Amino acid sequence: MSSMKVAVVMGSKSDEQVMAAAGEVLRNFGIESDMLVLSAHRQPDSVACFARNAEKNGYKVIIAGAGKAAALPGVIASYTRLPVIGVPIKTDDLGGMDSLLSIVQMPKGIPVACVAINGAVNAALLAVEILSLSDPELNNRLIEYRSSFDDTKDF
Repeated sequence: MSSMKVAVVMGSKSDEQVMAAAGEVLRNFGIESDMLVLSAHRQPDSVACFARNAEKNGYKVIIAGAGKAAALPGVIASYTRLPVIGVPIKTDDLGGMDSLLSIVQMPKGIPVACVAINGAVNAALLAVEILSLSDPELNNRLIEYRSSFDDTKDF
């Protein structure tokens, strides 16, 4: 398998409960990942620096989880050409709908993929799918993983 690395970024330490699942999925597929806490609102310069250098630092995909205003995925996407997958984090205020709408309403020209509220597992699987396009061994592992689901059960 070629050298692949995914950044799993979250807006606050409290998001780690949700985002840890992405790291676990990536590990299960043999993909290296780094978990980072960066706030688009409290550390905008650090977020910009991270995103501008992400490709140079070996990342191929970025998963970004954020709650409430959920600016993090969009800010990261504005500074990199790497695929960014947003994970809206459920909030007490609006149940995560605020996060979801903030992520999916990106302006034309700055795309961010978005998964379900607290959907870190699917974000990681989407990253695996993206990476598998250029890695036949990973593609085979993904095919095997997907074929393991029983058609009669929800997964």
